[in-house]
Amino acid sequence: MFNVIKTKNKARRGELKTRKGLIQTPFFMPIATKGAVKTLSSRDIRDLDPEIILSNTYHLMLRPGEEELKGLGGLHKFMDWERPILTDSGGFQVFSLANIRKLSEDGVIFSSHIDGREYKMQPEDSIRIQGAIGSDIMMVLDECVELPADKKYLEQSIELTTRWADRCKKYFDKTFKKDKPLLFGIVQGGLDKELRLKSAKQLESVGFDGYAVGGLSVGESEQEMYDVLDYLPDSMPDDKPRYLMGVGYPHQMVEAVKSGIDMFDCVIPTREARHGRLYLWNKVFVESDRNILELEDNSKEFYRTINIRNESFKFDDKVINENSRFEELRTYTFAYLRHLFVTDEPLAQRLSTLNNLEFYLDLMRRVREDIK
Repeated sequence: MFNVIKTKNKARRGELKTRKGLIQTPFFMPIATKGAVKTLSSRDIRDLDPEIILSNTYHLMLRPGEEELKGLGGLHKFMDWERPILTDSGGFQVFSLANIRKLSEDGVIFSSHIDGREYKMQPEDSIRIQGAIGSDIMMVLDECVELPADKKYLEQSIELTTRWADRCKKYFDKTFKKDKPLLFGIVQGGLDKELRLKSAKQLESVGFDGYAVGGLSVGESEQEMYDVLDYLPDSMPDDKPRYLMGVGYPHQMVEAVKSGIDMFDCVIPTREARHGRLYLWNKVFVESDRNILELEDNSKEFYRTINIRNESFKFDDKVINENSRFEELRTYTFAYLRHLFVTDEPLAQRLSTLNNLEFYLDLMRRVREDIK
């Protein structure tokens, strides 16, 4: 299912086999929260050429709903996407978006952030809903704790997360016999090394197809996140993929790859694109042809960001990206893109989203080559 082809120190170049195709690691997943990457069509996504996208169980269970997705043939058919889809369990959104929630051993009861309607989600429900979506990589239901948190609460949380993970695994094994998706466990424990290692060991004893690092980028400092990544990937099985959930900025992803992480997702490139922040390669770095994994720790010298709304771009006639695969980005200028933003033209968000996702995906392609 997962094969490590090449290593460079702790960084790993590999292949992950899913029922919808082979994925080259390390990789980044564009976020299609509600069955669409915001501002883009499925054709746009295919042109960007990611090998996998991520969708959200919580949002899809609310709208269009589990029964609708089953009746419509699943999310692949619904959104016209033939490649793999990973779905998160819905746990993070339950704990961050729901208006009211009540946590128990049985699961979580919450009120929809849309209309206040009450729902109950047990670990088994999360897997069943992901099955209706047609997920190729499923995540177990877990409790994501906001940091900082005291050790006693974190300890209770990882024990509950392990029990929920075990229930997810039992339901998954009973439900899926042929053409099986993959199921990943999620390591929790906040910033406490003892609890992180305990959580990883417990989940390994349950046995999953891959292991995710959850509960980071939720209030801790960047250095605190790196401190966890210094030891945690080493405690995970070498023959299984490692997924850092919800991270991050380009330099953070590079550091995580250097720590042994294989999979990433984040809203940053699409969310910031809609507000006019563009991610661009540093031209001097690109022309130097340096290995990105050999830069100094936490180096940002390979990229830069700009706020295209700034007055300084009013007369900037340089094209957005002369090396882009998209003709629009090779043709339209910074000045024109700024004009679209300040006049609230929807095209602005599409162009900036294409730019940022292309940057993130090209970054992972370059990282794979640099490991190789």
